[in-house]
Amino acid sequence: MSEKAKKLLTFSLPAIVVLILDQLSKHAIRTNPNLHQVDLIEGWLAFNFTKNPGMAMGMDWLSTPTISIIAISATIGIIGYIVYTLNKANFGYLMCMGLIIGGALGNIYDRLFMGIVGGYGGVLEGHVVDFIHFYLRVGDTPVFPYIFNVADIAISTSIIVMILFHKKIMPEEERKESNEIEDNAAEISGGKDAGATDHSAIGSDVGKD
Repeated sequence: MSEKAKKLLTFSLPAIVVLILDQLSKHAIRTNPNLHQVDLIEGWLAFNFTKNPGMAMGMDWLSTPTISIIAISATIGIIGYIVYTLNKANFGYLMCMGLIIGGALGNIYDRLFMGIVGGYGGVLEGHVVDFIHFYLRVGDTPVFPYIFNVADIAISTSIIVMILFHKKIMPEEERKESNEIEDNAAEISGGKDAGATDHSAIGSDVGKD
């Protein structure tokens, strides 16, 4: 198998796995009323079936079709960027991006078809199926008041990993640019220190005269 084929597999396989797991879990929750509201760990975690017409975290600044179009456009753009930088990308980066794209496709599928399946709208009018509810409270304040799904977990986990390990995961070109910025900053700082030393030396010589 060629290097390019390995990279494509590293990217596409996580995306496919996340998409399948996301849709299977949503279908199971949606079609089984007994799972619509279930305590898994009392006081901590539950299934709570909801349909989200807006964006992540319950934000609904835009209409559902507009959000759907933005999500589809963004996903196409990300896939295009990944293909463009494929030769420079490492396997860790491609795996993380595969998880992100898989999660994005899972939620986009809902937006495209759930309106038709649920009988409340057409293409682009579907609501995203959410059901995982981490409802731990500290006093009267919920620790995490949002309900999410498998796709959201994949996206969030990948973003956190990429932030924590960006120097190892990000494509080589972006790492080089980051290193060049750091080197330039170090040179500027070093130049200022050198200048200060020279002035001190001059001042010392003048004092001797």
